[in-house]
Amino acid sequence: IRYTLVERSPAACAAHAETLEKHASSVSNSGVELPKKVVGVIFANELLDALPVHPIVMTESGLREVYVDVDGKRLVERLGIVSRVVREHIKRFNIHLEPGWRAEVSPETVDWIEEAGRRLERGFLVILDYGHNATELYSPTHANGTLASYRHHQVRTDLPSERRSPPWLETPGSDDITAHVNLTAAQQAAESVGLRTLGVLDQTYFLLGLASATLKNENIDHTVEGTKRRLELKTLLLPGGLGSTLKVMIFSRNVGTPELLGCSFGQRATR
Repeated sequence: IRYTLVERSPAACAAHAETLEKHASSVSNSGVELPKKVVGVIFANELLDALPVHPIVMTESGLREVYVDVDGKRLVERLGIVSRVVREHIKRFNIHLEPGWRAEVSPETVDWIEEAGRRLERGFLVILDYGHNATELYSPTHANGTLASYRHHQVRTDLPSERRSPPWLETPGSDDITAHVNLTAAQQAAESVGLRTLGVLDQTYFLLGLASATLKNENIDHTVEGTKRRLELKTLLLPGGLGSTLKVMIFSRNVGTPELLGCSFGQRATR
């Protein structure tokens, strides 16, 4: 296996050798762009939920887009007219909000998937990310949107007030800002450039499918290290946690209809 790493951060690129350790010699190239042609696998783990989003709000007088403005020394949110790129995205994917609902859309996610799909000459596009189908993402369940700010892997739940900005505007550059992916739009974008959908499923079922063939004949490792690995696997598998909140999307081009282990346990994607 030869790796091509796509990384925008110079600091992260400089750390590749140390981070990958014994696998560093397998890296054939690294840069800020996907290769122009890919034969193999494009693997994106928690990439899409970190791409920029456009927050939108349905008010009593119609749809408004949320913009970032400055109030003294604070960054604040301001409602304004909906930009052209957002209007086109909403129309293309038939997104509907009820009055009072807030949500996010990400045209850049669609652009990335379509560009990755065009560059995939033969092989697979595998995406692992937090997300929901459009009917769930734009529903009363997520009427406040999914935009969130994380610090030290913990979500910030402090709510804005008259004197405070939303968490994602308080300390720009210091927190991870994420929003859940519209899986419906992601799948439609992939198929629009000729990719075939092989699976959209919970991480739980994907990992169980992989494990079904590799763990049958293995002896259980009762060492401390073995127990630690099993607990880590449990965290990734647990329904209601990472097992169901993380989704796996697998697309392909020019490989036929292979039977993939990751899809052998079931294709269920919980809401």
